[in-house]
Formats: sequence, C-alpha cells, structure tokens
Amino acid sequence: MLLPNLLNTCAAAIPAVENVVDRARQKLSEQVNIDGRLNGKALEEHQFATHGLAWFATYLESLRQMHKWATRLEQDGKFSELEQLLLQIGFGEYLWQIWGGIPMSQGEVVRLQDLGLSQQDQMALAVESVQTLTQEGNTQAARARLVAVMLERDGASTVGATGLDEELEMIRDQFRRFADDKVLPYAHEWHLKDELIPMEIIEELAEMGVFGLTIPEEYGGFGLSKASMVVVSEELSRGYIGVGSLGTRSEIAAELIIGGGTEEQKQKWLPQLASGETLPTAVFTEPNTGSDLGSLRTRAVKDGDDWTVTGNKTWITHAARTNVMTLLARTDPDTTNYSGLSMFLAEKTAGTDEAPFPTEGMTGGEIEVLGYRGMKEYELAFDNFKVKGENLLGGVEGQGFKQLMQTFESARIQTAARAIGVAQNAMEIALQYAQERKQFGKQLLDFPRIQSKIAMMAVEIMIARQLTYHSAWEKDHDRRCDLEAGMAKLLGARVAWAAADNGLQIHGGNGFALEYPISRVLCDARILNIFEGAAEIQATVIARRLLEIGRN
Repeated sequence: MLLPNLLNTCAAAIPAVENVVDRARQKLSEQVNIDGRLNGKALEEHQFATHGLAWFATYLESLRQMHKWATRLEQDGKFSELEQLLLQIGFGEYLWQIWGGIPMSQGEVVRLQDLGLSQQDQMALAVESVQTLTQEGNTQAARARLVAVMLERDGASTVGATGLDEELEMIRDQFRRFADDKVLPYAHEWHLKDELIPMEIIEELAEMGVFGLTIPEEYGGFGLSKASMVVVSEELSRGYIGVGSLGTRSEIAAELIIGGGTEEQKQKWLPQLASGETLPTAVFTEPNTGSDLGSLRTRAVKDGDDWTVTGNKTWITHAARTNVMTLLARTDPDTTNYSGLSMFLAEKTAGTDEAPFPTEGMTGGEIEVLGYRGMKEYELAFDNFKVKGENLLGGVEGQGFKQLMQTFESARIQTAARAIGVAQNAMEIALQYAQERKQFGKQLLDFPRIQSKIAMMAVEIMIARQLTYHSAWEKDHDRRCDLEAGMAKLLGARVAWAAADNGLQIHGGNGFALEYPISRVLCDARILNIFEGAAEIQATVIARRLLEIGRN
C-alpha cells in the first residue's frame, strides 16, 4: 500500500511539474507583457489563464513544501505510516489534477491547455515518478488505511506531525485546550443566537497574550513569531472562526503602527493593543468599491490641527464595541487613485447593545450575515466625525495605501491559518458523526466514499498547513512573501470550503438542520474565499508576481 522509496519518488516528480509550470508561465508572459511591461488590458483579456497559472504555481509550491515537511520528519525519526500516507495521497491527487485539471471553483476547471500548452508540452509530466504517484499514490486502499491509522491515534486533533518545534507545539496545546474548554461547547449557540462573543472570552485571550503576540517586547508585547500567530489562529478558529479572528484586527492595527507610525504613536498605542485594553477595528471598505481601494470616496478635511471625516464604510467587523479605528480616507480631493489616501487612528467610544455607536459624528447599522457572526458586520456613516491631528498615521498625508499594503502579507497568512482551523473543525465533526451514525446496519465510516472524504480532508489540511507555515517562516525571516501568503490564503480557503461541504454531505439531511454544528461551519467557511482578498484577487496578485518574476 505504501510506495517504496516514497520520498525520492516525490522528489523526482517535482522537477517535471516545475518544467510544465515554467513553460506555461513563459507562454503566458509572451501574451501579457507588451513593450517590456505587464499590460493590464492583456491580463484581463487572459484572466482565466492568468488565474490558472496562479493555481498551478500554488500546487507546485504545495508539493515542494509537503516534500520538505516529510524530509524534516524523516530526519527527526517522525515519518511514520500516517505521515507517509498523507504525503503519498497528497502527491498522487495533486499530480493528477496538474495533469488533468485544477478546480479553481466548483464550475471552473483550468487545464494546462488553457495556459497555452500543447499535449506535447504536457508530456513533460510523463516521467516514471509522476506515473507511479498518479497510478498508485491516491488509491482507495491508501485512503481507507489513512482513516484507520487516524482512528488508532484517537484524541489527536492534528492529523500527523506538523513539523514545528517544541515551543510552537506547546503554544498549540495551550490554545487547543482553551478552544476545547471555552469555545467549542458554546460556539454554536453564539452563532444561532447571533450573539457577540462574550467579553469574558476576550478578556481571557488578552490575559493569554493573543493581542500582543507579535508586538515587540519594548512596546508591551511578547515579540513572538508569525508562526506562533498562525498556530494560535489555527487552534482558536478550530473552536470558532469568530474567536480565531479576534486577534486579526489587533494584528493589522499593530502592523500599521509598527510599519508606518511615529515613535510617539508606537509608544501610545502598541501597549494598549497588546494588553487588550484597546480593541481596534479596520475601516477600509466602502459601498461599491470592494477590493478597489483606490476609488475610496470617504474624505478627511483638515480642521485646524485636527481632521473632519465624512463618508460611508461597509463590511466593518467588530465595529461597535471597539475603541479605535484604523480608518482609510481621502485627504487629497484632487486625486482619484491610491495617492490621495491617508490612514488615521480614529478614536471612538466603545458601544453597548443599547447604544452601539455613541460617538458623535458616526452612526452604524448591522449587516445580517450567514456566518462569521461572533463580532458582527456593520455599515458605518461618518458626518463631520472628528479625528485628532496627532492620529494621522506617521504624521504624513498620502501614505495610507502604502501603509496598508505592508499589512497584507500578515493578514493573508493569518487568514490561511483561520481556514486551516475551520477545515480541521469540519473534519473532526464529520469524523465523529460518521462513527456514530448507522446506516444499513453499519457505521457511515465503513463506506468507502465516506472514508475517502475524510481522508482527503486530512490530506488537504496538511497541505494547506505546510504552505501556510512556509509563508509565516518567510515573513519571520524578513523576506518578501506576498506570493507565498497569497498562495496559502488561496488554497486554504478552498480547502476549508471543501471540508465543510463534504462534512455536511456526510451528515446528509441532518447537516441541513440548524441544530447541527456542521451547518454553522459551512457558513463560516464560505467567507474565507471572500475577505482579505477574494479568490480572484488572490489569483491576480499571485499571477502578476509570477509574470513579473518571469520577465526579470
């Protein structure tokens, strides 16, 4: 069942994939680079192909990272049958998809031919290692054995050794226990009642250091790695995505201040964020703009030493009971692009249920949503809202978009981690139900297709996990990682949705009932492919970087 010489076989398959992906990149580059520059019109005209390139490159990087993970485990003596099965099935499945077509969404399958490759070009994949893995890697027998080994390790939420060091695993254990004790038993009730996450949970997370995890020690934080942030987000999101997302706003606000703030702003705001004394919210998106931040219309006008803000914002998470807003507004009315935008640390009074927006100059209304409910979503309106002059981030106008861009990598890494947690929760719920539910005189888990669904959840979760850990590692080593972060977010969101969808399918009709937690997980999983850059935006970002790299 296990392939002999598995690590070497996987290693031998990677160059073949690199070959075809590089050929595809070169062919596409010829079509979208005009006069030595990427041409926006050409990119849009070839959008299906450019997004396809992003997916093929993401699969390639996934295989690389899975092989590196397995190699580390073998060196440490931890490459057991379980990990070998995860690697073998993962390579077998992803190589087949590279050969035959990758699902970008439920109704969109991109093939190498769509990127301009001929069948002769595709024959670069016809090497012995690829043929072995595609024919013998992902079999029903292998999937069934993986599930059997998973059951032998009952009680371990993470299927397989993660490859992380002891310190990070200790952090994982701490937050896994918190999620098991304080979040999982109550998450579904919070969702069904559309309640805000209790302040007691936020206060406990603050005591555990969640909001200051990556803030430097000199500003009151723990100064830990982005990898630690990934592990914490993963485990808390396994309990409930709302809880796993609480730290996101502090992460974004802290990165904005660290990267673009004055020393006075750092001294004032970072300790407050780290302690949880001040809860931030990100106020960027506007009606009818979506991801097109360059067309923002909310304006900030100088009023003496201070500023007056007027305009509308939407999809603002956790807006009511926060104390400060990272607010993006146009300070140069003569601009219609990114250049006239500035970032503010706009103070507000935390709201209550009775008066959610008590601060003068702003009003808000809740947007009712399918999932991701624990912090609530709001539309906000500003009418002569006052912001102190000292709260212009960095003290310089026109730097808002540049400052925001510096946070995208961490935000997308953190979102990928949340996706892993949601997928993990979906798998655990589905596995438990498949063991408990009897049909035709036996457990659901005894049926081969149910085994296959569970097995592929476990495999793809580990693939997304290793891709996310890699992007965090790059970030921790001060390397540009918008490409890696985008890949992790792109794949992680799809994996979370697939796990939740298959988990509900395993429940059958019961999964469609609100009383079953899998119905909530499905709703929560769906948002991951939209926020922090929709899948299409992620694919564009990845493709542009690949084509820029190719041009150089």
